[in-house]
Amino acid sequence: MTSPRPQPKPDSRKYHDLINDIEKGIIKIPKFQREFVWPIEKTAALLDSIAKGYPIGTFILWKTDYRMGNIKDIGNITLPPTPPDRQVEYVLDGQQRMTSLFAAYCGAEIARPGQKKVTAFRDIYVNLDLSLTDDDQIVVSEKPDYPQKCVPLSDILSFSYKTGVQLAEAGFTDEELSHAGELKEALTTYDFSLVTLTREDINSAIEVFTRINTGGSVLTLFEIMVAKTYDEIRGFDMQAEWKQLDADFEEVGYNGISPSTILQLIALVLAGEAKRNTILRLEKDEIIDIWPKAVEALKSAVDHFRSTYRIPVSALLPYDSLLVPFAYWFFCKRHEPDGDAHLLMREFFWRVALSFRYSSAVESKLAADKRVIDEIISGQFPSWNIPVAITDAEALINTNFATGNSLCKAILCLFAHEHPRNFNNDSVVLLDNSYLKIASSKNFHHFFPKDHLRTNGTANENSIVNITLIGADLNKRQINKKPPKTYIPKFEESNQAMRDTLRTHLIDREGMGIDSDNYELFLAKRAAKIWAMIEARINPFRTRKFADDETDAL
Repeated sequence: MTSPRPQPKPDSRKYHDLINDIEKGIIKIPKFQREFVWPIEKTAALLDSIAKGYPIGTFILWKTDYRMGNIKDIGNITLPPTPPDRQVEYVLDGQQRMTSLFAAYCGAEIARPGQKKVTAFRDIYVNLDLSLTDDDQIVVSEKPDYPQKCVPLSDILSFSYKTGVQLAEAGFTDEELSHAGELKEALTTYDFSLVTLTREDINSAIEVFTRINTGGSVLTLFEIMVAKTYDEIRGFDMQAEWKQLDADFEEVGYNGISPSTILQLIALVLAGEAKRNTILRLEKDEIIDIWPKAVEALKSAVDHFRSTYRIPVSALLPYDSLLVPFAYWFFCKRHEPDGDAHLLMREFFWRVALSFRYSSAVESKLAADKRVIDEIISGQFPSWNIPVAITDAEALINTNFATGNSLCKAILCLFAHEHPRNFNNDSVVLLDNSYLKIASSKNFHHFFPKDHLRTNGTANENSIVNITLIGADLNKRQINKKPPKTYIPKFEESNQAMRDTLRTHLIDREGMGIDSDNYELFLAKRAAKIWAMIEARINPFRTRKFADDETDAL
């Protein structure tokens, strides 16, 4: 039995010493850490706690001679390399707090991940109003209604005789200037608690980092796995790898896919299940070895959804997790499903999409669905039990449209499959993620406008059956509140192919209540068309079964 290692002892450093070590390149933020996400309000609250002498938690650092090739700078400030005669101190826990302290001290400007807007941390102020109590916030990110007593934090941290003279000339009293000196003392002499690890190997440091963050809600599972799988020698950085994959997806309209999809896929391949604890127990080298093939499988699944199911953008996808079982197919087979396998995989897709299957307990269901895909791969008829939530056309009519509803997204996928065309000129409707995230998007058109129906006292105006996909400009500028009996004949003047155009929306020009303004007839007829499409997908072998039964009878 090996003897336990000595326990690290807590240490402390002053604010200026922390900043000085960062500016010298001694304290570094390793690449496997998450992005800086704290808003300026949270940074101000942290400094307020420090000014009042409240505890703010312990920083955990890893002190080592090891030099990582990839480190993070802070905001717009490029930090120097660590001096060759000094050890590096990598931040394992407390990165958000450490970055906040540095950004506030230096007045840094930091752009959020994926955003153009820059947060200016110089806009943090100290309120010298003597009437404030301990319950009031002294350090603020926004000036109060009466900002005469607010001073930039940088002026407090560098408070001197010259600063005092300038503030006195600006109307601050001797008591307020004395208070400013007290706050500078509180901030600059605050003892920050640190624990420093001195183990030399990076794997031990990452293990500590992972254990620190597994128990709480600080990091997502993906961020933990980024740290656990980081390998300097093999040049593997999961965060950078996923960023590239996400950029590839964005080029084809599938941006925003959750990174958990690839972790779940890898776990299904390596361990047969996708539970969080299973993913955390996966071996780093196995993950790195399998990563390239998993990436190609996920790309193939996206291409399959775009081409075979004609789902043009990820915003219409009922669940990101639907990519996982299909990526598993491509990981195993490396080609498109064909023949009966295609029909079975398509049935699987629509049963999941129409059943709310992945709305809860996704991990256990993915393991069960992996077994279904294995059966299809081996040429068996799968033993699944995935009942759909929609059972007939009437249920469709009673389904209220909402973009966050996976069942509604599945119906929208059916609409997109028909390559819908614009009413006015028969042009292809361009669907884009940025326009499909909210129900008020102008891409979503109520064929019988809601205002028109409400005026007539008609119910069910927001039924999914009343939704069509058209160009945003056409919806907003040319249709507005007009009923179809008005706008369809008008568009027929410029669109001679109106009958074909309407068919791309599963609507017939005659017999569906357009000219008679009969909304109930429209719902019944269109719901029947939609339901027929659903039945063909969730029962693809019904026609064949009946034919086989008749043959057996003969």
